[in-house]
Amino acid sequence: MKIPYARWKFIALDCTMTASSNAQQEPWPMSDDIHFYEPANGHGLPHDPFNAIVGPRPIGWISSHDSQGRLNLAPYSFFNAFNYIPPIIGFSSVGRKDSLNNIEQTGEFVWNLATRPLAEQMNQSCAAVSPEVNEFELSGLTPVASKIVGVPRVGESPVSFECKVTQIIQLQRADKQLVPSWLVLGEVVAVHIAKWLLKDGIYDTAAAEPILRGGGPADYFQLGPEALFKMYRPGATAR
Repeated sequence: MKIPYARWKFIALDCTMTASSNAQQEPWPMSDDIHFYEPANGHGLPHDPFNAIVGPRPIGWISSHDSQGRLNLAPYSFFNAFNYIPPIIGFSSVGRKDSLNNIEQTGEFVWNLATRPLAEQMNQSCAAVSPEVNEFELSGLTPVASKIVGVPRVGESPVSFECKVTQIIQLQRADKQLVPSWLVLGEVVAVHIAKWLLKDGIYDTAAAEPILRGGGPADYFQLGPEALFKMYRPGATAR
């Protein structure tokens, strides 16, 4: 889902665990206290809650170019990582967008980390413009040559993944009817990390100030160190 170009608000994530948050939650009763709906029949609310429930989500800030070399940069709110070895990431294009068209032509793209200092530029890169418009220029960002793929990365972003496409899948309903959305998956073939984000060799997630997409037309979250808590799997030992 390409993020709507709109005014927005930021919400700081506070995931600090307290005694009450550790307590076992009682199951919610099936009663009038629960809003129930079947998506195929509408949600009956002022705004579809799906995006807000499945969130906040990392942002797929994707750079690409077409077969003629024309650059494109756009953020997608349906984005995530799907595999460790090899590392595979993916984003969904709801509707046929320039990014999808470009990636189909070249088989390459770059993911760039969207951070709080780059939020306005990221939002500007989502403007609804024609394919020949260069969103790097539109957003005042610097295209920097990648090492392996032909697509440039955002020079101002502290982290970038160079990717080669593994699959492009058109999504479908449960009844096999195709929907106009495409999942683009790519293998990460090169990684760029600003050295100031490596603390004793460990990547500091919070220090990068990543922003995440919430629900509604303008909700974003910013991640900081106060949101961190540690919880090991049963039977696992701390390292």
